[in-house]
Amino acid sequence: MNKVFNSLLRKILGGFYMTTTIIGFPRIGHHRELKFATEKYWRDQITQDELLKTAAQIRENHWKLQKEAGIELIPVGDFSFFDNLLDTANLLNVVPQRYKNLNLSPLDEYFAQARGYQKGEEAVKALPMKKWFNTNYHYIVPEFTKETKVKLVGAKLFAEVDEALKQGINAKAVVIGPYTLLKLSRFLGGKIAQDFIPDLVAAYSQIIERLGQKKVQWLQIDEPALCLDVTAAEKELFKELYSKILEPKHSVKILLQTYFGDIRDVYEEVAELSFEGIGLDFIEGSYNAELIAKNGFPTDKILFAGVVNGKNVWRNHYSATLELLKKLGTDAKVVLSSSTSLLHVPYSAADEDQLETGVKQHLAFASEKLTELKELDALYTKKAGSKQFLEKNDALFANVKHPYNPEVHEQSDNLKQSDYLRTPERKVRQQLQKKEFKLPILPTTTIGSFPQTRDVRQNRARLRKGEITRAEYDKFNEDKIARIIKIQEKLGLDVLVHGEYERNDMVEYFGEKLDGFVFTKNGWVQSYGSRGVKPPIIWGDISRTAPITVAASVFANHLTDKPIKGMLTGPVTIFNWSFPREDIAPKKTVTQIALALQAEVLDLEANDIKIIQIDEPALRENLPLRKSNWYKEYLDWAVPAFRLVHSKVQPTTQIHTHMCYSEFGDIIDAIDQLDADVISFEASRADFTLIDQLAAADFQTEVGPGVYDIHSPRIPSEKEIENLITQIIKKLPLEKIWINPDCGLKTRSEKESFASLEKIMEATKKIRSNVNEANGTL
Repeated sequence: MNKVFNSLLRKILGGFYMTTTIIGFPRIGHHRELKFATEKYWRDQITQDELLKTAAQIRENHWKLQKEAGIELIPVGDFSFFDNLLDTANLLNVVPQRYKNLNLSPLDEYFAQARGYQKGEEAVKALPMKKWFNTNYHYIVPEFTKETKVKLVGAKLFAEVDEALKQGINAKAVVIGPYTLLKLSRFLGGKIAQDFIPDLVAAYSQIIERLGQKKVQWLQIDEPALCLDVTAAEKELFKELYSKILEPKHSVKILLQTYFGDIRDVYEEVAELSFEGIGLDFIEGSYNAELIAKNGFPTDKILFAGVVNGKNVWRNHYSATLELLKKLGTDAKVVLSSSTSLLHVPYSAADEDQLETGVKQHLAFASEKLTELKELDALYTKKAGSKQFLEKNDALFANVKHPYNPEVHEQSDNLKQSDYLRTPERKVRQQLQKKEFKLPILPTTTIGSFPQTRDVRQNRARLRKGEITRAEYDKFNEDKIARIIKIQEKLGLDVLVHGEYERNDMVEYFGEKLDGFVFTKNGWVQSYGSRGVKPPIIWGDISRTAPITVAASVFANHLTDKPIKGMLTGPVTIFNWSFPREDIAPKKTVTQIALALQAEVLDLEANDIKIIQIDEPALRENLPLRKSNWYKEYLDWAVPAFRLVHSKVQPTTQIHTHMCYSEFGDIIDAIDQLDADVISFEASRADFTLIDQLAAADFQTEVGPGVYDIHSPRIPSEKEIENLITQIIKKLPLEKIWINPDCGLKTRSEKESFASLEKIMEATKKIRSNVNEANGTL
């Protein structure tokens, strides 16, 4: 029976009997070649042709690597110069007219949408940027208006398919699907998603037809938004889109690919539609296995089983994976795949020769995950000689030795409810703090970091290489701190920062100072555009053995009479932006980090640092995709962990926090429960929609909506910032408003940063002079 079925299946597949694939591969290059080439292009140091040549070489290298590793169906179209959702929008002509009016080349028009554009008096803001589901990757938010005419106009996908086919690659074309595109976009001018269904159906049908002409066998349509809560109306939208897109019979087989969770709300609808393949995540979407057990899986479709974790760096435990596949019990053909795109892990663990063998042997980055898929496939299909893979893997997992700290466990186990509560209540503290600091209305500050110029990076590299002493390194940073304090004073800022010149990354820096972390040399992961981060790896119990930020803050404090703001990264963000262990609950690790940071906060306070910012930009990021699980699976321990960090400070010590580039409006209550005194957040790209939500929720925390988009190279005008501040004052109580950029200035140039801060101060001073303090109106 199985031989007959497999013979039939080979005919269905056009003769190609595949067993392995991945959803996507990191696109920044083995050694961040794309980052460096793109940034040179932005600085006019290389031509567009040179940038395109670099990109083509990266794609060729990645396809070759996957092919040589034995991956049989290789994604093409997962490469991007900035963001895949922005690629899809441009493919379909979803480009606001203001960018088209710039009359730029297609690539420059694309970058203008992602980064903004400024040339002389001509200036256009970038599109909003938000977090991609529950990851630290950012996507650019497409915009649909009355002017939007959806149609297939882009050539990027088809050009890359041609490249791959010429190189003998068995290409699986990849594009983000229409449902996710609509779900993540914003609609202006009274337009709604349903208005664009006919044109989207036509455009996606055209994509399929053109790929068929190129003899492409498979098109992967990514629909991760199906793993969110899907309402009845959204379910109908999904069905209407795909019943029409799939209606014509094409030679191209369609894989509906989901990831980041399960598809419980639409499983039956997906199974009934005429997809040839369905991609399910069995790591974060473990409930997908129960869906199959309960409902079965259609035997006329291929199950693309996401069983290798695309978001963490640990080796796959083959025995557990094989047991999972066995439990699925489906007679359908199974293709083994990654759970998500490998975009979210570094390129190769082979580079990490500085790591101890006891750690390195347990790591699998993108390249190693390709090998894992091939070995799992050999075991799953019982190929000759495959038993050795299982024996070696079982031996590895029998020998995991994570460092254990009994003192950390004792401290964590003995926490009481009162340890998470700060007294007195916030409104009492806020009055005490106003008397303590005597700040003007609309107090100004920055988020913390100032530009990490080339000499700063060189100083750090020279210390790492042993070319300078620690004393020489510290003296350089002290000179930088003294300079930036004077600049901030000259600008007129009210609450100053020391600039963070000693920090490489807001999470990596703290990880290096805490026990329990290990670090990579080349473990870069894309965050947005050309921006990469190098997440620490949590290996053991977390503890603090010495002060981390105190020396730099105290040095800065002695240079000025103005308040200095101490700067920490919060426990939830340190956890979410690291690669966590999988053998213990997240709550346990986050609590350990919170206790370590609590000691740091108390040391800062004891050294006369009375304003302390605890950044939590990743608080929302790791929310379960389904709202019903937000509190019991996450917020019920994430929010108390933040409170634990600052619960023991004095009432007159002011606690700030910062968040950026996420949908915070739907967790406003949880953010207020953090019990911070002040919160700053990204708002400038999102047209201050969060302000309306704060006002409606009677938000009690003082707020600093970012009035300057630091992720764009353009410098805002004084008038532009003045208009933004005016909007804020009309919606929020004057006494609760702070003025600041929307994020740290680390990635900007000094010229851009100082000019923008000068505009902020000029606008703020003008608004202050016009404010009627008696009633808080202009």
